[in-house]
Amino acid sequence: MIIELEEKLLSFIDSRIAEASDDELFAGGYLRGHISLSVATCEELGETEISQLVERVDSSLEAAKSELTPADRLIVQELWSELQNLSQ
Repeated sequence: MIIELEEKLLSFIDSRIAEASDDELFAGGYLRGHISLSVATCEELGETEISQLVERVDSSLEAAKSELTPADRLIVQELWSELQNLSQ
């Protein structure tokens, strides 16, 4: 289930590339890394629930928040919120 969700989320990000602003492209690329890393961790630990993946991405973003400016964090969080709606 988690692999299918990863594919869905990454496909959604990719589908927006043609019309995305520079900020949206940045947020999509940034989130791709956090999503893929979180999926790999879930697989490694045998976690299969979507909620576990969402928690891992949330934790990963929180741990890395100092990497981004407040404005960039907002753009990333908005896209992540949109992507979470796809997982429900």
